[in-house]
Amino acid sequence: MTDPMKHQRLRGRIRYTSKKPEMLDQVRGDEIFNITQHSDGKMTVRAHCEIHEPDPTVMRDIVYSMDETGNPMDCHVRLTIGDEFMGSGWFRFNLDEQRSGTIECESYGPSIGRLSQVVETNGSFDGFGTHPIIGDAQMCRVIDRSNGPTRRQVRVFLPSPDHRGATPPIVSEVSIGLEYVGDETVTVEAGTFDCYHFRYVDDEGPGMGGTQHPVYDMWVTKDDFIFVQGGVGGYMATWYELIEFEKR
Repeated sequence: MTDPMKHQRLRGRIRYTSKKPEMLDQVRGDEIFNITQHSDGKMTVRAHCEIHEPDPTVMRDIVYSMDETGNPMDCHVRLTIGDEFMGSGWFRFNLDEQRSGTIECESYGPSIGRLSQVVETNGSFDGFGTHPIIGDAQMCRVIDRSNGPTRRQVRVFLPSPDHRGATPPIVSEVSIGLEYVGDETVTVEAGTFDCYHFRYVDDEGPGMGGTQHPVYDMWVTKDDFIFVQGGVGGYMATWYELIEFEKR
């Protein structure tokens, strides 16, 4: 039977492991993602993330859509921290072609009650950081790679400035360095992929959420910017690897 749907589906699973000496290479969570690429160029990313270590545990569900130019359209985030409901939020973006305008948020959580926001972007920005690993990879599309390795600051709005995204959803903003390192072929459990190597570096200003985020390397596929492998150093000491992938 012919599939009547006109979109393309990309599905996968990312394993989270630790690089801390006391739990080296032990599994500390995972992420299941499902991306829909529509025939008109729009895209929706769905991700379910579970972080088991360190305490408190984090469970996150997101549904995030972008238009054919890469502009954010809308996003829903739901968080459970330590197996207790932390908050749920819905974001809507009213942006022009220069990615400037307003961001609306309707959020609820036990610690914040019901919250409504309309935030002016005050100029263009690079993207919306949703916190799943697959979202970090998709954000790398904003870097111009035409002249080889390069680095620049990216301006990002996101639902939480916390390094694990473990606070109730509200409109937040950070600036962080994003570097295009080069091209590599990478083999992981899910297969062998031609990749771009990127690096997030938080070494300017007050840091992400007021605290410096450790250096974060990642390798993503050249065709669809699917996360393949990567890791965060410093106090986080984590590693991530694509262990399942399907494209159809």
